[in-house]
Amino acid sequence: MTVDEVVKVVEAIAKLVGVMAWPAILVFVVFYFRTSLGEFIFSLTDITVKGAGINVTAKVKQREIVASLTAAAASRLNEKKTPESIKKDAQEAFEIVGDTVNARLIRRASRSEVLWVDDIPANNAFERQSLEALGISFILSTSTEEALQELERRSFDVIISDMGRPPDSKAGYTLLEAVKTRGIRTPVIIYASSRAPEHVAEAKRRGAFGCTNRANELFEMTLAALNLRQ
Repeated sequence: MTVDEVVKVVEAIAKLVGVMAWPAILVFVVFYFRTSLGEFIFSLTDITVKGAGINVTAKVKQREIVASLTAAAASRLNEKKTPESIKKDAQEAFEIVGDTVNARLIRRASRSEVLWVDDIPANNAFERQSLEALGISFILSTSTEEALQELERRSFDVIISDMGRPPDSKAGYTLLEAVKTRGIRTPVIIYASSRAPEHVAEAKRRGAFGCTNRANELFEMTLAALNLRQ
């Protein structure tokens, strides 16, 4: 199977992710990226996390998050992916997850709510699943107007937004400006198709907490915005 074929399969699977449990994602990733990646994910060290009424197996959480982040990286259709680059993404994801997943993180994350603004929510299903594994809940909005209505009704811990939403090619910046004008202090992360230095700098200049197009960075950035990495 060629990389292009793999990407097409990932895209098809992404459309069905709403009815998929994380083990199905793990099976998909392992099957299409073959033995080396499968062995890597299944080699994660078994650690039991206990605390404040929480008793979960960190190994299970790590597998879930690493599988979701790996699938997210593979499904970024604007990038050329190879099995080697996917494995590198998985290794990086495991390092990040190994440094963050613990009882305290899970306890705090379960009280967090994120507003995700994207006109095609299915494009980010794997990324959300990686964060939902920690207990973070999401409200989805498909337009700037809908997002602002949600912000009028309730407060959120973080806002994640794509950049272009028809007819506004800079909708991410439009939302940033509207949030700032309303005096809303919620951190805003731009999850777009580019992480070029000039685009990152522009997003931060406009008030964004951060800007990226990589699932692993988004995971870290969201935890940092939620102040969960302490």
